[in-house]
Amino acid sequence: MSTETTPATTEEGPTRSELETRVADLEERLADLEAGRGDGKPKMSIIATKGTLDMAYPPLILASTAAAFGYEVTVFHTFWGLDILHEERSKELKLSSVGNPNMPVPNAIGALPGMDRVTTRMMAKRIADNDTATIDELIETSLEMGVEFQACQMTIDLLGYDETDFYDGVTVGVGAATAIQDMADSDIQLLI
Repeated sequence: MSTETTPATTEEGPTRSELETRVADLEERLADLEAGRGDGKPKMSIIATKGTLDMAYPPLILASTAAAFGYEVTVFHTFWGLDILHEERSKELKLSSVGNPNMPVPNAIGALPGMDRVTTRMMAKRIADNDTATIDELIETSLEMGVEFQACQMTIDLLGYDETDFYDGVTVGVGAATAIQDMADSDIQLLI
């Protein structure tokens, strides 16, 4: 009887070695949970980089939904994404009508002065008409659910913001190293 083994690589799926590594990782996680070294909650890390009205919704909706499903969620806001957490600026987020292929306005018309105000008003009306939560409401709900909103310290300094400009409960003074460590520790990482 031959004790020949099958090749480690298959075209149909993971190799035996990859499966063994996955099993070892799962066993280690389970041992950590049983030993009380983890809380058992899955973790999601989101990086928010854009501060337009249409780009403020995705990180807030994903964060609040993940928190509702029991995830530990952090959202690191950097560059224009920081405006989402800025208490005054978050109420004045705009929607650009240029460069957005799904806007009902051609780029040539969207480039006219005042068109961003028009498209922003159109979107604000849709949000109100559909009884969609506002940015304010999503932030407050997310904070109540335990979502940690982090404000990039370098961007705060770069844009000349003050730490008191942000919603109560926002974690300020967070650097890239902290964000990277948070992503490394997360089960899901998203860049928005």
